[in-house]
Parts: sequence; C-alpha cells; structure tokens
Amino acid sequence: MSSTEAASPRRVAVIGGGPAGLFAAERLRAAGLDVDLYEAKGSPGRKFLIAGKGGLNLTHSDPRPLFDSRYREQAGTVGRWLDGFDAQALRDWAAGFGVETYVGSSGRVFPVDRKAAPLLRGWVRRLKEQGVRLHVNHRWLGWDEAGALRFATETGDTTSHADATVLALGGGSWPQLGSDGVWVAPLQARGVDIAPLQSANCGFDVDWTPFFAERHAGAPLKPVVAHWQGLDGQPRELQGECVVSAYGIEGSLVYALAADLRETLNRQGHATLWLDLVPGRDEARLLADLSRPRKGRSFGEHLRRQAGLDAVKAALVFEVLGKDAGNDPATVAATLKRLPVPLLRPRPMAEVISTAGGVRLDAMDDGLMLRALPGVFCAGEMLDWEAPTGGYLLTACYASGQRAAEGVIAWLGRR
Repeated sequence: MSSTEAASPRRVAVIGGGPAGLFAAERLRAAGLDVDLYEAKGSPGRKFLIAGKGGLNLTHSDPRPLFDSRYREQAGTVGRWLDGFDAQALRDWAAGFGVETYVGSSGRVFPVDRKAAPLLRGWVRRLKEQGVRLHVNHRWLGWDEAGALRFATETGDTTSHADATVLALGGGSWPQLGSDGVWVAPLQARGVDIAPLQSANCGFDVDWTPFFAERHAGAPLKPVVAHWQGLDGQPRELQGECVVSAYGIEGSLVYALAADLRETLNRQGHATLWLDLVPGRDEARLLADLSRPRKGRSFGEHLRRQAGLDAVKAALVFEVLGKDAGNDPATVAATLKRLPVPLLRPRPMAEVISTAGGVRLDAMDDGLMLRALPGVFCAGEMLDWEAPTGGYLLTACYASGQRAAEGVIAWLGRR
C-alpha cells in the first residue's frame, strides 16, 4: 500500500436520509471520514418535515430516568444511547443553527417558530459544506455477490463499495415518504434477527354502528380518563383527549396506550379500553343527578343537563346501552364512569405515526454493529424499540445515529 493510500480517509455509506442517518453522517464526517449519504426519495428528511407540520416536537423536558422509561422494555439500552446524546444535547445542537427552543405546557420541546423546514434546510446545507456527498433517488436493494451495495436509481441499478455502512432506513409507517420496511427481506436473508414490524402510536378499529360513525366521526372526546390493563395485569389509568373516527378511536390519549393495547390484542386476541366520560364526578353523584325528574325532556337532553355530556358522549352511552338506556339510571351512571370500547385491531402500519419491531437489539453489539454482518451498523426507527409521541421518537433517532457513528469510528480504528 502506498503512503497516499494509507493516508486516504476511510469511506462510509450512510443509507437513509432521516434524522438518524443525517446525524450519523454529521458525526462521521466530523471524525474525518469520507461520507456518502444515500436517500431513496428526491430529498432527505421528508418524514421529519411532515412531523413538523403541526409544530416540530423536537424532544421532551422529562428528567432522566423518567425520560428513559418512555422506551419501555428497551429503556436500559436506549438510556445508554441517551448518555451520549440526550434531550438537552439535542436542544443545544438545534441552537447551533440559530434555532432556539422552548418547553410547552405539556413538557414537550418545540422550536420557537415551531417549524421543521428551516432546521432541515440548514442541516442539509451544512452537511454538504462539510463534504458529505448526498445521493438522492438511490433506493437501497441490498448487496451483490461481491458484497457491494446495490441501489436502484432513475438511470438504472448501480453499485458502490464502502469500508463501513450505516443503515438508517426507518420503520414501516408512511411508506410514501420512504419508510416502507422493504429492508427486512435483504437483512433476514443475511441472517439478521428482526422482530416483525407492527403499528405503534396508532388508532384502533372499533365496530361502531353506521349511524354513530356517520354522525360523530371526527368528534373529540375530552376530557376523559382511559382505563386499561397493563401487560403485567395491573390496572392503569390516564387522563387526556381522544377522537372518534369513522373506523374507531384515535388521538394522543390512545397513542399513549397503544403499545399495551396492541400487545394485549396480540396475546389474548381481544382488548377493551374503558373510558370515564365524566372525570369530575363520582358514580354516586351521577346516579343522584340522573335520578332527578326529566320533566318531559329526552334522555339525551337529560344527560346534557344533569351530567354535562356533549353530543358525542351522550351518543356513546346509547351506542353501548341501546335506545332504552334512560330506563336504568344506575346502569347509566356506572357506564359513564367505565364505558367499554372493545378494540378490534390496530390501524394499518402505512397510516400510523411510527412502528414497533425491527432489528432486534441483541442482534447488534454495543456500537450498533450487526453481529451477522461486521461493518454494517443500524440506527433509528428500524431498530426494535418504541416510544410514545412527545419528542421521544426523534431524540432516540438522533441518539442512535450518534451511537452508530461512534461504533463505526471505533470499528474502523481497530482495523
């Protein structure tokens, strides 16, 4: 090997232009490595932009270890990623682009202007200025017989060699933005252990009557307290807001419970969500209020006056108890405090916020290198972890991108 060859930097391919891939590319380039970033779509960060349409929820102000606990069974592993890059580090990083952040009333952290586009534009521009080579419209197909990376492009298939590869290909949600999960097959063919992709942060199908669905789809249910059974068999409850949809039920409260509800459906074949429609009153008071004379008013109007129910909550009572609900105030009072909503199934992955499942964490070493494929690292949502909305998803994507980059740097250093 010539002295020129010995001094030339190692080349790393980062595949996937979401936050995890972009951040891995940034860290790798900062370490002096040559970096080629491949993106299947015409521009990087498309899901990042969509996530920011209603206000970019960058991270959360939860202190640790509460923050770590949001990652459920993987709290310990993700917590180690966060040791290297946590919520405050993410806010400091954004400030480096002139993007100041604030903590909202819910504890969620947003840019002051709440926009994703300025941050993404500045990020991509800086990566290019630092020497990261961006290749758009390059869809990863796997490897050829010689171990080269294969890509489909607008002008035909092409191959590329790299000293190390970081895969940051996303999960299976919003496939039109690039996260379509087709990477599962080529990795499984190479012996990588992958947990099946599943919907996360999702709504659920409910067998509403056509009348109820047509009349009340889109109506908010607020405030309500959700009751459900945790995977440990213990009762759980959480107050919040959700929305009736034509197919079932969705919204922030439901998304927060989605992992438990989905796994209950997987294990038992059925799951029920109970809703307290009147959090401010106990059952005894409701019974007393509902037992007052109706004075010729309809029972729906009686529910509005005596229990403070709006149209959709009153309709839910009739949906569960039938048109003769008003004949039994005691049953109505009990139902208002614990109205059952039997769930059929999670919504399809293509329309949900994020997915669970992916490359199992024990299929990788501590630097996120695949044990079955030395020199290939993974980061982001394609790994087998999940978290609720609130900024936890993005934070772990950044943190895993840094972890994978550090793994690449250490591995190449050893070689």
